[in-house]
Amino acid sequence: MLTVPNILTLSRIFALPLLAFFLWWPQWQLGYAIGFALYCLIAITDFFDGYLARAQGTVSKLGIFLDPIADKIMVATVILILTAQGYLRGPYVGDFHVIAGLVILMREIAVSGLREFLGGLQVSVPVSRLAKWKTTFQLIALGALIAGGAVHGQPCQSLGVPCTTLTESWIHIVGLVSLWTAAVLTCVTGWDYLRVGLKHMD
Repeated sequence: MLTVPNILTLSRIFALPLLAFFLWWPQWQLGYAIGFALYCLIAITDFFDGYLARAQGTVSKLGIFLDPIADKIMVATVILILTAQGYLRGPYVGDFHVIAGLVILMREIAVSGLREFLGGLQVSVPVSRLAKWKTTFQLIALGALIAGGAVHGQPCQSLGVPCTTLTESWIHIVGLVSLWTAAVLTCVTGWDYLRVGLKHMD
């Protein structure tokens, strides 16, 4: 059970409280810089645990169980903290950007429940290429929002100050655009999974 891939997966889970700590103070730019470095490290281990498990032939039931859980906990942790600290607020629509984060969280919960249901029927649902793109945009979005805190500080929209130039928050805006892209792909891939599940329901 304690193979290198499983240890990497567990390390991602145990690193999340530390990541939350560094992101807790929205105007602490150094904290967000450290948080961004930690976020990148977590994302790298996400790649290597699966790669090593397949390369070494050490794919285990524990790893199959923990890997998606670690991913979903990380996404939920970052989205909730960034929302609480005002980082999912942007130009023109203000707090409406929170809807994109909510859509992603709802999809993660729904797909987890659907996979559990289908698992009981011995039906596997492979990850589609579009779902991988969704994950890519999701990682870019959350990373950009954290990096924006490190480079620009708390978003000017959160401070109640109008943003007059793109240079004041361009990384933040890249993060929001990527988040909405991930939310749209989330709806499409979520429907694909649901359509498969409906075929196996009475």
